[in-house]
Amino acid sequence: MAHGEVDPSDRSHLEGAALVLAADGGAVTLDSWGVVPQAVIGDMDSVDEGTLARLEARGATIERHPTSKDQTDLELALARAMSTGATEIVVLGAFGGARLDHGLANALLLADLTYAGIALRAVRGATTVSALRGPARRVLAGRSGDGVSLVPLGDVSDVRSEGLTYALHGETLSLGRARGVSNEICAAPAAVSCETGVLLIIEARGGNAHG
Repeated sequence: MAHGEVDPSDRSHLEGAALVLAADGGAVTLDSWGVVPQAVIGDMDSVDEGTLARLEARGATIERHPTSKDQTDLELALARAMSTGATEIVVLGAFGGARLDHGLANALLLADLTYAGIALRAVRGATTVSALRGPARRVLAGRSGDGVSLVPLGDVSDVRSEGLTYALHGETLSLGRARGVSNEICAAPAAVSCETGVLLIIEARGGNAHG
C-alpha cells in the first residue's frame, strides 16, 4: 500500500494476501480500513506517530529508513516483498494525491528490470497498470468493451494485438506518441505482444481508457 489515492474496491485485494506491507503513509489508509500490515516501511514523513504506535501495538513491525536515501518508500517495500520470495505483487495507492512526481515514478517503477519475472501490477479501482517486456505476449484479463491503452517506454517493436478494436499488426510504438492509447477489447480473450522494448499496459474495466 503506497500513499496515493485508493478506491473502496481496492480493499478486496487484501483478502487472502500472504503479506501486506505499507510504504510510509500507506499505513494511514490501512489503519482507516482496520487492516494491520506485517510491516510499515519508509522514512515515516507521511504518517503520524499515533498511527504508527497503534499499528505497532497490534503487531506491525516499523522499519524506519533515513529521509536521505536513494530509493522511494515504495521501492523499499517492494524489495521487502521480494525478499520473502513473492512472485505476485499488487500495489495499491500508487497514483493520485498531491505528488504527481511520485505517481509518474510509480508507473515507471513497474517497468524496472528488477521486477522481471514477477507478476507486478498497480491497481486503482477499475484500472490496472502493468508492464510487458519484449519478447513477450500477454493475454488480457478484460472483457468485451473494456478499455486498453499501450504506452511505450522508448521504441517498442513489432507490437501486435488480438481482439482489440484498433488492431496492431507489427507496428513500432515510439516514446511520446499516443498511437496505442484508447483502444478497446472487441473479442475476449484479447492479447498483446511485442518483440523488443517495454510497454505499459493500462486496462480499464468498462472502457475507461477512452479520452
